[in-house]
Amino acid sequence: MTIALADAAALAESVAPPTRALIGGRSVEAASGRTFTSLNPATGQPFAEVAECDAEDVDRAVAAARTAFEDGPWGRLAPADRKLLLLRFASLVEAHTDELAVMESLEAGKPISDCADIDVPDLVMTMRWHAEACDKLYDQLSPSGSGYVGMVVREPIGVVGAVLPWNYPLMMAGWKIGPILAAGNTCIVKPAEQTSTTTIRIAELAIEAGIPDGVFNVVPGFGETAGAAIGLHPDVDCVGFTGSTEVGRMFLEYSAHSNLKEVLLECGGKSPVIVMADADDLDQAASGICEGIFWNAGQNCSANSRLIVHRSVEEELLERISERSGDWVVGDPLVPETTVGSMIEEAHMDKVLGHISDAYEAGSSCMFGGNQVRQESGGWFVEPTVFTGVDPDSRLAREEVFGPVLAVTSFDTPEEAIRIANDSDYGLAATIHTTDLRTAHLASRALRAGTVAVNCYGEGDITTPFGGFKQSGFGGRDKSIAAHEQYTELKTIWMDLS
Repeated sequence: MTIALADAAALAESVAPPTRALIGGRSVEAASGRTFTSLNPATGQPFAEVAECDAEDVDRAVAAARTAFEDGPWGRLAPADRKLLLLRFASLVEAHTDELAVMESLEAGKPISDCADIDVPDLVMTMRWHAEACDKLYDQLSPSGSGYVGMVVREPIGVVGAVLPWNYPLMMAGWKIGPILAAGNTCIVKPAEQTSTTTIRIAELAIEAGIPDGVFNVVPGFGETAGAAIGLHPDVDCVGFTGSTEVGRMFLEYSAHSNLKEVLLECGGKSPVIVMADADDLDQAASGICEGIFWNAGQNCSANSRLIVHRSVEEELLERISERSGDWVVGDPLVPETTVGSMIEEAHMDKVLGHISDAYEAGSSCMFGGNQVRQESGGWFVEPTVFTGVDPDSRLAREEVFGPVLAVTSFDTPEEAIRIANDSDYGLAATIHTTDLRTAHLASRALRAGTVAVNCYGEGDITTPFGGFKQSGFGGRDKSIAAHEQYTELKTIWMDLS
């Protein structure tokens, strides 16, 4: 249940966000002594002064993680014992839901209802799910015949760097640290510089839960310094990254220029939602479309930002979308009724407004929205926006806006719809609305995306892998057993018994 307004306001006044790095189980300043200012994007005012870590701090964190992995108990714990510690950690996080939700709302500009009802519970659930997997995964024996034993085993990959995005700070932390720690690895986490404090706080709770020193380290800082140092570090065995495709490419280069560490990328998207002529529940479709583009103010890599709709239902569907858009209320993130918070920073708001300006110049029609709002707050808010008549080759249809802006394009045949949907550098997610079972199956297979939802907006649940095709992903998946296994090394042990 969403935290009450009075409680959220009181916590916002009293919350003391942690601001120092956490290395080897200790809260420390950056070696340089430098800090940076984290802003509240809903007000534009300072939120916290955070330790600005760089390569020297990454060296310290990697050394602590390596010692914990090689000499500490974590990787050698019985899986059942590791499970119990992770479950204790998850319960401590759950007990601090209100504190973490308010902290995330203040630092990320996210609606408190999303933070308290979605993001923190998702973190808790993810940790519990991967914890429970610890003692339920089996190694294998190969069918080698008599005289030989072929064992196929999975071992922790070692020291893992996790580089997080700012749009879902707690949720993405869970998607990374859940499988990393459950598999027996140690980690160095670099949160986005805009949203560092909740990651530091959950690392504190991990220590309180009994997770050994050096297992979970946090180095706040900037991508070009702390992030690059993780990517280039010769003693980091693997990096899991969620963020832009542009930065994801850099981690592949870092790997090539260092120790060929494993790199797992979950990057951008320009996800299509197709509404076929036979879609018979346009109310449901409109609700899902609005959720897919307006949730988290459109700052979502799998946002359904392209609506590809059959001409015969376009007018009626757009009327329903216009009606449903009223459910998406831009407001103070600490007010429970708010459903659309702020852009993460002023530069990002300007980028989103630039896409809107370009859409006007390209000849698209703005059905509603298109403006910065709540300027009096000092924050960076953009209202839900829909453009119609969007050329599939235009910038709005091809580039990731990462804001609450929907591009609408019409089509005449199912083949045209699939062609438009697949004509993208990205392939993270897609949605199709149809009542024809054959169309649903064929279109789902034809769409080049890591996740395809049918008659809903959805990314699956913790049991289903999440990641993309093409420039939306590389090397792995978040969620599910696939995420757990990708932070392990596969080893063959061959025994001659003759």
